[in-house]
Amino acid sequence: MNEYMKLLVNAAQMKAADQYTIQELGIASLELMERAANACVQTMQSKNLDLSSVCVVCGSGNNGGDGFAIARILKNMGCSVDTYLVGNPEHCTPETREQIRRLKECGGKITEDIPQDNSYSIVIDAVFGVGLSRKIEGTYRQVIERMNQMQGTKFAVDIPSGLSASTGCVLGCAFHADDTVTFEVKKIGLELAQGRAYAGRVTVAEIGISHEPLLQDADVIHSFEREEYRRMLPERPEDSNKGSYGRLLVIAGSKGMAGAAYLNAHAAYMTGAGLVRIYTPKDNREILQTLLPEAIITAYDEFNKEEVLKLLKWADGVCIGSGIGRSTTSEKLLRTVIEYVDVPCLIDADGLNLLSDNKDLLDRLADRKFIFTPHMKEMSRLTGIPVEDLREDRIQILKKFADGYQVTCVLKDSRTLIADKANEICLNLTGNSAMAKAGSGDVLAGVIAGFMVQEKDTKKAARLGTYVHGLAGDLAKFEKGVYSVMARDLIEYISKALMKLEDE
Repeated sequence: MNEYMKLLVNAAQMKAADQYTIQELGIASLELMERAANACVQTMQSKNLDLSSVCVVCGSGNNGGDGFAIARILKNMGCSVDTYLVGNPEHCTPETREQIRRLKECGGKITEDIPQDNSYSIVIDAVFGVGLSRKIEGTYRQVIERMNQMQGTKFAVDIPSGLSASTGCVLGCAFHADDTVTFEVKKIGLELAQGRAYAGRVTVAEIGISHEPLLQDADVIHSFEREEYRRMLPERPEDSNKGSYGRLLVIAGSKGMAGAAYLNAHAAYMTGAGLVRIYTPKDNREILQTLLPEAIITAYDEFNKEEVLKLLKWADGVCIGSGIGRSTTSEKLLRTVIEYVDVPCLIDADGLNLLSDNKDLLDRLADRKFIFTPHMKEMSRLTGIPVEDLREDRIQILKKFADGYQVTCVLKDSRTLIADKANEICLNLTGNSAMAKAGSGDVLAGVIAGFMVQEKDTKKAARLGTYVHGLAGDLAKFEKGVYSVMARDLIEYISKALMKLEDE
């Protein structure tokens, strides 16, 4: 395993690691439970959470067993602890029954009523663990809704109850935590969809669960630490010139709409591309020459196949689609590029929408290097799968799409997933809500294309580009705040993001 790689697992993968640790390494489930409980208490103490009046709500499964163990440890520390059992006591796992016995042995009391006291300093959720897959209803829903209404810090054990560990979707209702301690490896659901909002501040506590099954599982999602992205940066030798860093053809913009072309091209230059040529309608020439004199502007009135073919021969990489609209001319441009391009090619925005309208083109991608950069609605159009269904099964859908069409696919959302045709999926952890502005996606396409034309490696370009784009957004938010970051600010902060990577 790469030392700068972090794993993110789903419920089934975590269960496999648990079982391997218990069955193959001989570490008892009760021992893991004790370690988990101690890790939670230590985290509460390190964060200086108020433990003067504690409410612990437990289910009948092993997550509940963690909760009963936490209640016992806190009681032995002298804290005032009220412990509640939700569900049928007869359904408790053997480990949970043992933790109940240990809690009662030290004088703890357990009740089965919904907690009504509203004066607790902390509410600890240990109702459901990562294995939950059904929608929460009935008494369980009432209890979780009541817990959310209570005062005090909200603390989740492993994952907030009601949140899918595999998708991040809320299963009917979910506990809204301020802090979550998750065990051994972060669950992918804590980063996707609603997971980040419901989990609050997440701490990963190592408790001795083996990573071996996870390292052998090709389907495990991963993210990278900053050092790995630094190593991905293209080299800039002293003995070089603009031709050393690639010629990028940007086919972008529509009549009177030059913004997307400008953002694409400027971002690519800021990322290190040697030469950028913009192919755009003639109406955009003057404004683009004024805004970006470094770019070559080649303009057109109507579709000219021979001219497009000459430009494709000139280019070391192509970025097509941002702001081109869905006209007949735009469709002809896209068809020509897909049929004749033999260098790495990124398709964005309207290019993807045109593909949705002309899906026969998807069958012409094989044996070449394409990057797609859809947001969720564009991915929905490409696949024919509704956005809500896509959110609930995005990983498998993304894998199938990237492998089936042999492309690298950057699926944009509040957390972006990058898949390639080898079925490796990377989760990007940079970026923030300040970037949710028009033009941000055009900048991302330009950043990725800038790296793509230097390295000719679509997977590396997609991963590094997405990371740098998000890091630029994080730096911009730090200085400008969450409301005022514009797409052009992201371009300005690309240089700061790259300097930060270089320095470290």
